[in-house]
Amino acid sequence: MTIKQLLIGFISLVGIAILALFLVTGWYTVDESEQAALITFGKVEETITEPGLKFKMPWPIQRVEILSRGTFNLQVGYEEADGEVIEFTNEAKMITGDENILFADLAVQWRITDPELYLYSTEDPQQILHNATSASLRGVIGSSNIDDALTDQRPEIEAKVFENLVALLEVYQIGVSIQDVKLQDVELPTEEVRRAFTEVTDAREERLTKINEANKYRNQEINVAEGEIDAIMSRAEGTRTERVERSRGDVAKFDALYDEYLVSPEVTRQRLVLETLESVLPSTEIYIMDSNNDTVSYLPIRPLERRPEAAAEGGSN
Repeated sequence: MTIKQLLIGFISLVGIAILALFLVTGWYTVDESEQAALITFGKVEETITEPGLKFKMPWPIQRVEILSRGTFNLQVGYEEADGEVIEFTNEAKMITGDENILFADLAVQWRITDPELYLYSTEDPQQILHNATSASLRGVIGSSNIDDALTDQRPEIEAKVFENLVALLEVYQIGVSIQDVKLQDVELPTEEVRRAFTEVTDAREERLTKINEANKYRNQEINVAEGEIDAIMSRAEGTRTERVERSRGDVAKFDALYDEYLVSPEVTRQRLVLETLESVLPSTEIYIMDSNNDTVSYLPIRPLERRPEAAAEGGSN
């Protein structure tokens, strides 16, 4: 076999090897839940997010790093193993702004948003994320009171940790974004301290309950008083209206009487005297006398008045 033949055989062998290498390493698949970083000679050339079968140059010219597009969970202060929670007491132990010790556990949900930064900006981006989360949590707890951390201010603490962590990651540029931050357990270090704090919390809640009850009673009394005021005002308005209308009626009556008086003064005067006597002495019998003041047979006006009244009552019965 000549040298030329050996050279041709060697070249053919190399070509077959390159073709085999191309067939083996020149294709890759990106799933819907994945993203890929296409790396050419150690540099990220392209980020692929569209799913499907993709083509690339064979190794070692190009290679692909497949990364998840899903959400990852990071725990600070505790770790889950085989479904059980293992607490890191040293990591979870923190000092509050009012110099009290407590244990705080935090869960962070994060995603990879920049594969190039995630792969090449640092050797261990997850460790940096862990350290940044721990620093953010300690900073917020260190500026908060123990009452805030153990009671109703936990959402505000979570929001502050989220803001601090996002600010730190913008500085570190490790290619991840924070989705959510959640405090898991915030506890006092010993049972005795927990019991004392529980008693203080119960006393505070009882105080708030008493204040709410007092405010409720005060509002009820105010409503009752306002209702009584409205009733008095309504009655006064009714009385005022009644007296005004009565006065108007009296004025109209007087005007009518005055008009009659102008027409017949003497008759009107006698009529007023008789009406006054009738109102002052309602049960007195009335006698009709002649002009000589002699007693004459009288007309029993009262009995005559009573008979029609009795007849009317009998008819109604």
